[in-house]
Amino acid sequence: MITECTEADFATLKEQLGRIPRGVVGIAARSTSGEPLVVATAPRLEDNTPFPTTFYLTHPAFVAECSRLEAAGIMAEWTSELSTDEELAAAYRRAHEEYLATRSAIGQKVGIAEVEEISDFSAGGMPTRVKCLHALVGHALAAGPGVNPIGDRAMGLMTDVPTPAVTSAESDPGADAGSSVETDTPAEDLRDRTSASASDPTE
Repeated sequence: MITECTEADFATLKEQLGRIPRGVVGIAARSTSGEPLVVATAPRLEDNTPFPTTFYLTHPAFVAECSRLEAAGIMAEWTSELSTDEELAAAYRRAHEEYLATRSAIGQKVGIAEVEEISDFSAGGMPTRVKCLHALVGHALAAGPGVNPIGDRAMGLMTDVPTPAVTSAESDPGADAGSSVETDTPAEDLRDRTSASASDPTE
């Protein structure tokens, strides 16, 4: 479930990243202590720029571990495996489709029409390549285990990262794609937050 990004959360995000990320509409994943791990972002920024990275990984420990794994060359290995493992490839495509459905639902929630420029573009190289573990892990944390197989794999190799809190995907494994975008924050408040964060010139 995407929860409200409070003023305290925005302060934490600034500590984590050194800035406020653009287009924030809520927190998509938290640690068991409540600290933000991933933010959910609007599919189009206030300046009309399409923004495909719906789930933006913010926690420094997860970011560092993604960078460590990428530097080890594991992305090329997993991309190669996608071309030979039909089961993995099918699961990865489903993750791509879930990502698109959730982005569309988030857009609807904050009053943004379908962004045609990125209508078939998800993140991280999905559905055929492994291009950015940060994006894939962000998706895996937001969606819960069993949705993004590559993101799940990457997290299985990580050490010294916070324990994620239970997500809606974990508590309701039968939930439809996009159902995790329910939020306690009214749509107009999310639009206000999107407008405010989109004006940040530092990203």
